[in-house]
Amino acid sequence: MGRMLIAQVLGRDGCELAGGSDIPGSDAIGKDLATLAGCDATGILVTDDANAVFAAADVVVDFTLPQATIGHAQLAAKNGTALVIGTTGINAEQQKAIDAAATEVAVVQAANMSAGINLLLGLTAQVAGILGEDYDIEVVEMHHRHKVDAPSGTALALGHAAADGRGVDLEAVSQRVRDGHTGARRAGDIGFATLRGGDVVGEHTVMFAGEGESVALTHKAGSRAVFARGAIRAALWCDGKAPGLYSMHDVLGL
Repeated sequence: MGRMLIAQVLGRDGCELAGGSDIPGSDAIGKDLATLAGCDATGILVTDDANAVFAAADVVVDFTLPQATIGHAQLAAKNGTALVIGTTGINAEQQKAIDAAATEVAVVQAANMSAGINLLLGLTAQVAGILGEDYDIEVVEMHHRHKVDAPSGTALALGHAAADGRGVDLEAVSQRVRDGHTGARRAGDIGFATLRGGDVVGEHTVMFAGEGESVALTHKAGSRAVFARGAIRAALWCDGKAPGLYSMHDVLGL
């Protein structure tokens, strides 16, 4: 994702690459950011000083891990730098650091940056509300073998969208694991199925299964470039925005 983001910044009018950081000890430290992304050298090198990157930038795009994102949120607030967060797997306690940063700077946070997925989120809420509890909801997702969190952040976002459409709390109706003799499906539950394998970028389906018919809403990402394009669109949107926690729905005007 870092390489994709760099390439998108360098190829997009209105964007200028300010810097990039990686964890101390990374093989990328000291290398030219642009050449890492397969582009012509710019002389801007990877650093292990994240604070220097925030100080140099108008907006930072973060696709890392939850613990790193917390530190980045604090640096964003300290430097007055807008922040776009694509990191998933963030728990409730970690979210507090992001919420605190959003009182100081504009923060765009989304489980998935693609325009298509955000359209899917809106459709999921709408369909869930229309069909009601006569239709069982199952969220099925598949990603590459290296993904570390499950269900994916996008799958959980789709579950929340379905729950919102029905006017219920997802935590009260979520069913994430089935194994052994589970008994009949509980009415009103929103189920999740997680698949991992190969190099699948990301596939998500929300199934509404009723008596005699079913409806499926599906999004398939063929390249991580769709996430990078969405993130850069969010970064440009941050220009001049007041402090606050925003979503891709705000960015896209949905």
